Amino acid sequence: MKTTDLEIRKVLYRKTLYDIKTQDPSTKIIEELGLCQGDARIDIVALNGAIHGFEIKSESDDLRRLPIQVEFYNKVLDTITIVMGNRHLLKVKKIIPSWWGIIIVEKKSKDNIILYNERKANFNYQIDPSSLVQLLWREEALNILKENNLERGLVNKPRKLLWDRLVEKFSLDVLKSYVTETLRSRQKWRD
Repeated sequence: MKTTDLEIRKVLYRKTLYDIKTQDPSTKIIEELGLCQGDARIDIVALNGAIHGFEIKSESDDLRRLPIQVEFYNKVLDTITIVMGNRHLLKVKKIIPSWWGIIIVEKKSKDNIILYNERKANFNYQIDPSSLVQLLWREEALNILKENNLERGLVNKPRKLLWDRLVEKFSLDVLKSYVTETLRSRQKWRD
């Protein structure tokens, strides 16, 4: 039986994301997070001390976009897990890095969908600071600069210059902390 995106999301919420929230109740779950100024969109993100991405590929999906998604996801996300039907497994393993996690979804019946952990996600060491800071809205970037007395000459400048200053002044670890905390505390996500 084929699984749909919606079925996979539901079981992922009931099992994996529930477990993540149980371990850290402050975790924020975001759907359809745009990355790299909208060049890619990850299906689900769990934000706690890190940014954990989950990409869903139902058995009805094709894998044409996956190589470009891999490129963008690798620039921003701390860990990435692909959640998919077994039909894609061999092709996906040829496309994704070995540090990505893999969860297999098997539909036994209409009401019985099971997740199998094929491979645990490992940490991403390829994060690009310039891509990471693009998750911040202009005002959020400016607030971080103001908190650190680094806003001089930038108050009315475009966000690109604010992002550049953040990358110039902070280590990747500090940027990751600012970005994850800012995203976790963000109240309004979309207009």
